[in-house]
Amino acid sequence: MTLELVKAYYGQTLSGSADLRTDACSTLEPPPAAIADALGRIHEEVARHYYGCGLIAPPALSGLRILDLGCGAGRDCYLLSQLAGPEGEVVGIDATPAQLAIARRHQAWHAERFGHSRSNVSFIEGDVGRLDQIGLPPASFDLIVSNCVFNLLADKAAVFAEAHRLLKPGGELYFADVYADRRLPPRLMEDPVLLGECLAGALYWNDFLSLVRGAGFADPRLVSDRPIAVRDPVLKSQLGEARFFSATYRLFRLEGLEPACEDYGQAVRYRGGIAGAEEVFVLDAHHRMDRGRIFPVCGNSFRMIAETRFAPFFDLHGDMSTHFGIFPGCGTALPFGTFEAGPERPASGCC
Repeated sequence: MTLELVKAYYGQTLSGSADLRTDACSTLEPPPAAIADALGRIHEEVARHYYGCGLIAPPALSGLRILDLGCGAGRDCYLLSQLAGPEGEVVGIDATPAQLAIARRHQAWHAERFGHSRSNVSFIEGDVGRLDQIGLPPASFDLIVSNCVFNLLADKAAVFAEAHRLLKPGGELYFADVYADRRLPPRLMEDPVLLGECLAGALYWNDFLSLVRGAGFADPRLVSDRPIAVRDPVLKSQLGEARFFSATYRLFRLEGLEPACEDYGQAVRYRGGIAGAEEVFVLDAHHRMDRGRIFPVCGNSFRMIAETRFAPFFDLHGDMSTHFGIFPGCGTALPFGTFEAGPERPASGCC
């Protein structure tokens, strides 16, 4: 039933992003200049049918094989197509035929616009909630992205587990979605508007952390977040006092990550060289690494650089032979919007 409601809302009820009744399925933050330029090269019809809640274009994508879960009309696929380059590949999956028809209609147009000899984008009609039935081989993607889709799925745990299976070792799940500050009544999932507006299926943030850790992503990292405004009086009355947030997370497939930030005396130094991040590399909301500066990190953060596509851009210092206890500044993960830097949380502090 949930899938049918979603397909009807995005395939029939909405004719474009202007029809949305909240800003949950909208990206409000201005993109970096290079991303803005790439977005400007996307066909108007594709852009008009965009319903994402965040920017899902992490750095260093050249040559990667990328999977977009719930790609809709393909805006993010065509953005990532440019960043991955002609040697990369982007695969989009969506269950709404009307959306996929728009995406496929402009494949050749985008390839020519991007200067590619052939399209490096393909689309699969399928249920993201049943990835195991689509036939994708395990460990076949460098990066998996999703934009405001997990909240629409009934069995979120199964999809996180499948994403972990489909990633290569050192691969990354980078996605934006909607979260709530409390558990919501299940009955809200039966309302097509609340579901389609990405609110009814929003996960309580602490339940989300439990789900992804259970799927094998031991140390989820919050990249950015913002509060969502629900001004529609009818929707607001149905939702009660619940507060909602749009947040972007990155999860790495790295076996053996520790449940806390442990200190092994390690540090990294960003050498630069990543397009769009020439002066500062952002691992997450707590790790902004200036080019050329030695940056102390915990063991998990060290591995998120040393064992991923980011390693060639860093000097790596130290190993895990000596343990110095919990990393200074490490604490329990906080709800969205509550992190504040201070003396007890130094610039190099973890989580």
